[in-house]
Amino acid sequence: MLTSKVLMVKTRSGKILKIIREHYLRDDIKNGLELKDEKSMDEHPSLVNNLVNVEHILVVDTNVVLKQIDVLHHPAIKNVIVLQTVLREVRRRSSPVYKKLRTLIENPDKKFFVFTNEHSIDTWVERERGESSNDWNDRLIRTATSFYDKCLEERKQKAVLVTNDRANKDLAIKGGLLSFTMEEYVKNIVGFPELIDKLAKEADESIEVDKSISYPQHLPLSKLQMGIKHGKYRQGKINISRDNYLEGHVQMSGDDETSILIQGRINLNRAVHQDIVAVEILPEKEWSMPSDVVLDIEMQPGADTDAREKNVNNTNENQATKKRTGKVIGIIKRNWRPYCGILEDSGNKDMTRHLFSPADRRIPRVRVETRQAAKLVGQRIIVAIDSWGRFSKYPQGHFVRALGGVGEKDTENEVLLLEHDIPHEPFSKAVLKCLPQPDWTIPETEIKKRKDLRYLPICSVDPPGCTDIDDCLHYRELENEPDLCEVGVHIADVSYFIRPGTALDEESKARGTTVYLCDKRIDMVPDVLSSNLCSLRDDGDRLAFSCIWKLNKNAEIVETSFCKSIIRSRKSLTYAEAQMMIDDKSMNDDVTIGLRGLNMLAKILKKRRIDNGALSLASPEVRFHIDSETHDPIDLQTKELKDTNSMVEEFMLLANCSVAKYTESEFPDCAILRKHPTPPQSNYDMLINAAKSRGVNIETDTSLDLARSLDDAHIPGNPYIQTLLRIIATRCMLQAVYFCSGMDSDYLHYGLAAPIYTHFTSPIRRYSDILAHRLLAAAIGDDMTFPALLDKHEQQRVCDNLNFRHRMAQYAQRASVALHTQLFFREKVVNEEGFIIAVKKNAVQVLIPKYGLEGTVFLDRTIDGTVVPADQMTYTEDECKIAIRGRIMQVFDAVTVEISHDKSNIQRQRIVMKLVSPTIAQISVPLLKAEENAAKRMKMDE
Repeated sequence: MLTSKVLMVKTRSGKILKIIREHYLRDDIKNGLELKDEKSMDEHPSLVNNLVNVEHILVVDTNVVLKQIDVLHHPAIKNVIVLQTVLREVRRRSSPVYKKLRTLIENPDKKFFVFTNEHSIDTWVERERGESSNDWNDRLIRTATSFYDKCLEERKQKAVLVTNDRANKDLAIKGGLLSFTMEEYVKNIVGFPELIDKLAKEADESIEVDKSISYPQHLPLSKLQMGIKHGKYRQGKINISRDNYLEGHVQMSGDDETSILIQGRINLNRAVHQDIVAVEILPEKEWSMPSDVVLDIEMQPGADTDAREKNVNNTNENQATKKRTGKVIGIIKRNWRPYCGILEDSGNKDMTRHLFSPADRRIPRVRVETRQAAKLVGQRIIVAIDSWGRFSKYPQGHFVRALGGVGEKDTENEVLLLEHDIPHEPFSKAVLKCLPQPDWTIPETEIKKRKDLRYLPICSVDPPGCTDIDDCLHYRELENEPDLCEVGVHIADVSYFIRPGTALDEESKARGTTVYLCDKRIDMVPDVLSSNLCSLRDDGDRLAFSCIWKLNKNAEIVETSFCKSIIRSRKSLTYAEAQMMIDDKSMNDDVTIGLRGLNMLAKILKKRRIDNGALSLASPEVRFHIDSETHDPIDLQTKELKDTNSMVEEFMLLANCSVAKYTESEFPDCAILRKHPTPPQSNYDMLINAAKSRGVNIETDTSLDLARSLDDAHIPGNPYIQTLLRIIATRCMLQAVYFCSGMDSDYLHYGLAAPIYTHFTSPIRRYSDILAHRLLAAAIGDDMTFPALLDKHEQQRVCDNLNFRHRMAQYAQRASVALHTQLFFREKVVNEEGFIIAVKKNAVQVLIPKYGLEGTVFLDRTIDGTVVPADQMTYTEDECKIAIRGRIMQVFDAVTVEISHDKSNIQRQRIVMKLVSPTIAQISVPLLKAEENAAKRMKMDE
């Protein structure tokens, strides 16, 4: 059956178009109340098993799902009808909530049933003339609730509509239905008092109404959109500074404008990190410079910091150097997420209103209501923000769940995964159904399709303990062509197991990358693939995708070929083992000879890359030795790189470049590439100023100029200068990103000096590589394409997610290193030598080479806590130096710092560095005496 509507639409050119909209209705759509056989129950869980001992089922409206998803997740909430109308609206309005709702629907224990009410003849209603979209949706929901109420009459059960819309509730009651707000419903549930804490709160201006801290009113969305359209306002995402929560930058969307600086609590105007905001640019005379002050971790967002704001902003009088500065005048989209942190101990157990302090310093404190404070103090908890009124000092939120005790390793690991949005839940049943059995063997039919390379001297070279081996290498001399050799890079053929459109493919795409923490790995694909069937171990045959070159002795490519292959690795080596084989003159087996040949060619390839302008940058990396029983770090050291590290890297880079070139030539509009944009010259200011302050000249016109400048940098008596400069240069770079070739014309990878580049060599741990494999397989005729693979817009959407996931994985890995560093230094106090790598107005950043550790040393206090007055400190930004009571400290100076673990702040236990040498207190003594003598002489002269 169908209904149809005819619309007559007039186009801009004056033509009249006749549009017919057809809506199909059915009379056989199941309502989820019928008994089903066991097999179908697994796929489409019915409500019937739970209806025997209950009095009602719930029908929820859109706003209840959007606002109260945490309540719906509670085990007490079951037997819920999710209407098609609600599911569609939730998907349109909030992707995170939609994903959570889908999880509830897929959980058979929750009994959430989706009913396609808009295609059922029993529940469809036409939209009336003049009826708003919201009112029509509410009427569809009431109609469906009434339908379920009639279905349940025989069982003497009721359908209950849960809505927080007062008008919708009144109309439902008027129509004879049972209807409650979520708060009314929850308060009547016996045995689960914690449910009250999970209720999302609406803005409550009665809380801490204080006109002295009132914020400017946000403009309505209609005015914001009109202002943005006419250029009066600007739109972008706000990023709050990690060093200074009273300062943020709004990066404009859709143009190449530089970011807009936002300073001060009032100008931030209740914007939270990552919100999409509308900004009004201030008059040029009010423009400012980003602050050079580092706010100590003990100063919390939302605290009484108004007096400190005066000292946060710069007062640089040079107007030409100031940044465009603005103020937030409205919120386009809130990007709030659940936040991890602690409940602050108020000392009053009878209070229900408490302050929540987030782990992320960029997020303000949150006011929450809970009756579990005595139990939650000292726990890591999750809180969601609900609203932030004009006269509320803090945003208002609700408790979601507790994670565990503060400082417990498992809890802190969970926090860093949640804070960086790392998907780490167990793989779903739907995903696991896509996997082969662990004892799976390669079918003979598949072996016959592939090139058999099991006779080659193939081996893998990886870090110790690596189980997800993506790549293998081989080298051999060519008997018929004595001037040439053959080199092969063989990559795990993960795309054979992960087929497009499957649940496994969708999960891998969503996760994007494997995340490596210090003590665990969060896999992109299940273990049966990552550590077994796909891993190129030396214990049997494996499916691979091979890139094979013929090279001359000068490492120049003569011929390139690609093929799906079957291989058998001869050895799974660590970098150290491979280096030992290369160096041991007594070893002359095929694998060792191959390693020597690869090592020789890799050195030529690396030199050529560097000569072309590839950068050799540096970042401090550490490795923890973990106790096998306690899993705590027992030793910490910087990673040592050998020739074999570089050997593997060079051939992976070569394979990635070869695949990028070939796939882009075959699919110019939809190749998945990776580019590293050229940094703007302003990014290099910190590097140039730091080097110039020590008499070193750095050229940055091209990557080749930069590479040569870094190679030539020398300071007598400081052999570590090149490493320090390379570390600073790394921080001047823009992030490398994935993109679809049809959406961008700039392919350059600046850091590698490569005209075109992709990721092909790690498909076990990166979804981008799986896409590259699929395109390459289609290009060589070994597999078919599919529509999404050739849709450049869809490919770009996937790339955007991959960029986000890759960035979050990097942050999570750094946070894991920081956590394990804290565990290592717990109960320790050590003095170590370091180097200043950055100078701020009240602090210096110090790098400790021994541990690859970096920290902030505040100079406005001595090691014993004595405060150094601001008038005794002089900061010179251009010269990267600071004078404290006459003593000058500048970038690259060697210092000795005391490293300890500070657990006084239960929320943010941290590594603390204090200056030991040169000691401020000791330095100041002779200077003060000199000042004293000068004063005496002046007095005598008078």
